Amino acid sequence: MMKRYYILIVVALMFTATGCKKMIEDGPLEFIDEDRIFNPADSLGTYSDQYLNNIYSGLPKGFNRIGNNILDAGSDDAVPNNILDNIQYFSTGAINSTVLPDNVWDANYSNIRKVNIFLNKVDRVNLKASLKGYKERWKAEARALRAMFYFELLKRWGGVPLIGDKVFAVNEKIQVPRNSYQECVTYITSELDAVMPLLLSPNATGTFSATFYGRFSRGAAMALKARVLLYAASPLNNPNNDLSKWAAAAKAAKDIIDSVAANKFTYKLNDAATTAHYTTTTLAGITSSANLSTYVTSVNKFLSIFSTASNNEIILPYMSTTNQTVESANDPIGYARSGSGKTNPTQELVNAFEMYSGKTISESSTDYNSNTPYYNRDPRLVGTVTFDGLYWLTRKVQTYDGGLDRPLGFGNTNNGETRTGYYMRKFMTSNASATSFANTNHVFPIIRYAEVLLNYAEAQNEAVGADASVYKAINDIRARVNMPALPAGLTPAAMKERIRNERRVEMAFEEQRFWDIRRWKIAGTVLNGTLNGVKGTLSGTTVTYNMVPVIPVKFDVSKMYLFPIPFNEVVANPSMIQNPNW
Repeated sequence: MMKRYYILIVVALMFTATGCKKMIEDGPLEFIDEDRIFNPADSLGTYSDQYLNNIYSGLPKGFNRIGNNILDAGSDDAVPNNILDNIQYFSTGAINSTVLPDNVWDANYSNIRKVNIFLNKVDRVNLKASLKGYKERWKAEARALRAMFYFELLKRWGGVPLIGDKVFAVNEKIQVPRNSYQECVTYITSELDAVMPLLLSPNATGTFSATFYGRFSRGAAMALKARVLLYAASPLNNPNNDLSKWAAAAKAAKDIIDSVAANKFTYKLNDAATTAHYTTTTLAGITSSANLSTYVTSVNKFLSIFSTASNNEIILPYMSTTNQTVESANDPIGYARSGSGKTNPTQELVNAFEMYSGKTISESSTDYNSNTPYYNRDPRLVGTVTFDGLYWLTRKVQTYDGGLDRPLGFGNTNNGETRTGYYMRKFMTSNASATSFANTNHVFPIIRYAEVLLNYAEAQNEAVGADASVYKAINDIRARVNMPALPAGLTPAAMKERIRNERRVEMAFEEQRFWDIRRWKIAGTVLNGTLNGVKGTLSGTTVTYNMVPVIPVKFDVSKMYLFPIPFNEVVANPSMIQNPNW
C-alpha cells in the first residue's frame, strides 16, 4: 500500500482564496496531513491555496542564492570576492557530476512532484459557490509552475525525464529514461498554451490587480513560452539554424508586445521616477554631462524596477518580504555596516557599457578618457556597477589600492575586498544609513518586459533581418535611459552584436548572461583566457587606472555547454544516460 504523504507547508505564506500579497522565502514549517490540506469540507480552500503558495516558493530566487553569490559570478560578467567560492568553478572548468554549484535537479523534481500531488488531490475540495472557477485557475497556475520547473532543468541538462502527472511513492525506485530536448520543449510549450486561457490577465480593467501580483498570469505564461522558444532556436539547440524556430520565438514574444499595444496587458518599461539618489554634488565624479537632470532621471527609472514592491515591468517576480540581504551581501567593505562585497563585476562587463554618445569605448577616441573612464557612459553603468569615485550613501567609493574599500590593494582578498576593483550596485537601495542597513523591497525579476523586447529583437533579426520592429524594440529600451537610437542600416550580423551587448548591459546580474553565453555557444571564447579588473593608484588627489588580470578561466567546449547529470541520479537510475564527455 502506498504510504500516506506528509506535505511541507510554509505556514507563514498567507495566500487567501482570493490571491496573495507576499511570498516569504523562509518561514516556520509544519508537517500537515494531505487529507487535511485537500479536505472536502474546506469550502474556502485555505490549505490548498497555501500549498500552492508553497510551490511558488520554488521559483528561481535570483540574487545571492549560490553560496551567497549570484549565478553570474560564474560567467564573464563577475567573480566572487572569495577565491574559494565554488561558483567560479563554472568559469575555471572545475565542475563535475559530484561538484556542481548550481545543482537544482532534486529541488525542481521535488517541486514537480508537489505540483502533481496538487493536481491529483485538489478536486477533492468542495469550494463554496462564490469561489467557482478558482480550482481551475489554481490548477492552471500549478501547471505553469511545473512548466517553469522543467525549463529550469532543460536549460541546464538538455532533455530530462518527463513524468507527466504521475506521483511516485516516497520509496519508489524511479527508472525513467530521458526525453529528447525537443520533446521537452514541446511538452513545456503545450502545457503553457493549454493553461493560458485559464490564467488571469494583467489588463487595464483591473482583473489582475495588485492582490494577485506574484501569481502566474497569462502574460507570464506567454513570456515563459517566448523564452523557451528563444532558447530552442539558439545555436546550442538549433545547430542547423532552422529559421522557423527563430520565427516561432519571435511570434511568441510579439504576441505579448501586441497585447500591450492593444491595452490587453499593462506591461511597459518602467518610467516611474523616484527620489534622486544622485545629486548635482554627488555626480561630480560620475559624469561631465551638462544634461545632469536627464541623467539622474534615467538612472532612477532603471533602478526603481528592482526596489518597487510591484510594477508593470516585472512580468513574473520572486516575491519576498522586505529585507536587507542584497546590501549585506554586496555592500563595499569599507562602510561600517558589515557588508560582504561578494559580487565583483569584471572589466569586461564595465567595457560593455557604451559612451553616452552611443559609441563603444573603442570607437570613442574623443569621448573616452582612460584617466576618467566612468565619465559620459551609459547611465546603466551607474545603476549596475559600483566603481571608484561613485558616491554611495555618505562618501565616494574608494577602490583604488589602499582606499577604504580596497585597503590591501590588488591581489589581496583575505579580508573580502573586491578582486576586480568593482562591486555590484544593481538591486541595492540607498535606504540605509552610514552604519546600518534597512529592510526594503527587493523584487527579483524572473521575467520582465525589457527581456520580452530583447527576445523579440533577437529572434526577429535572425528570422527576417534588422527590420523596423527590431530597431523599435531595442531603441525603446535605450530611450528609457536616454541612450541614442541605434544607427540605421545595420546588417543582421551587426544588429546581432548590438542586441547581444544591449542584453548584457540591460540584464546584468539577472541570471541571463550565464545562460546566454551557453545558448549562443560563445562561452568557449569568453571563458577561455583571462577575466580582468582594474587597479587604481592614488597619487596626490589623482587616481590612475590600469587593467589587470584577475582570474584565468577555462571552458571545455566538448562538454561544458550542458551540466553533467548528478552522479547519484546516474547511479540510481539505470535508464539515465549521462551528458556527452562527462
